Amino acid sequence: MEHEMKLAVVIDAENISNKYIDVILSEANNLGDVIYKRIYGNWTTPQMSSWRNTILDNAIQPVQQYSNTIRKNSSDSALIIDTMDLLYQSNLDGFCIVSSDSDFTRLASRLRESQKYVLGMGESKTPRSFISACNKFLYLDVLLEEAEENEAEDAASKPAASNDTAASSRTYTYEKTPGKDFFTIKQALIKLTEENSDDNGWIFSGTLGNLLSKQFSDFDVRNFGYKKFVPFIESLRIFDVNTITDDKNKTVKHNYFKLKPSAYQTDKRSMPHIFHKHYR
Repeated sequence: MEHEMKLAVVIDAENISNKYIDVILSEANNLGDVIYKRIYGNWTTPQMSSWRNTILDNAIQPVQQYSNTIRKNSSDSALIIDTMDLLYQSNLDGFCIVSSDSDFTRLASRLRESQKYVLGMGESKTPRSFISACNKFLYLDVLLEEAEENEAEDAASKPAASNDTAASSRTYTYEKTPGKDFFTIKQALIKLTEENSDDNGWIFSGTLGNLLSKQFSDFDVRNFGYKKFVPFIESLRIFDVNTITDDKNKTVKHNYFKLKPSAYQTDKRSMPHIFHKHYR
């Protein structure tokens, strides 16, 4: 049986809204088995009241931290100390740090130095330093918007269509995408393919996706309105795609990519309009 990653989820309640809780727990559970769920804040203040029912409904352990200094986030130190205790006292494989605060940059770096996987979650305003310190970073506002759109589509009972097809048919504006801009991602894909493809120019989709995620910790195809990596790659129009069915299991398909000659053109007019999840 494949080993399932054991995780701790630590949430900075003074920096994150309770509206994101379903997205937070869903993404953490997709990654592995959540052993610890803790949330930090000064629960005596009125602004923390919105979290109370959410904490009870999701069996999250609240940790009280009084504000001893005006205009200072009181939960930071408690979250950091508890996380370091868990690092040394438990057999965890990874940590999910939920905050948009750069104060946790050193914590994330220290966890990775101890060979622990770090998943960061926060809003698009999160400073680049914290994002870069994580193995993977997810934008909660993007994921929540996607979840709300899916619910609205289900409620409307529209004719069935795949989410990836629907995404590709939308018209995107040129607003800035959270994280690295689209042209940077495109150039990285070209460079990674050139450096890691086989003698015939082909590269396995999983290999390319892993390499890109290591280079940009906040890269996620959902930032561009897609569910899966392959439809996102196909939308770029710079790759040939070869899909091979597994000989032993016909339901399993392996995708390989090869750069088209046109991929080396940098003319922006050749770029597809997939920049941000705001549609006309």
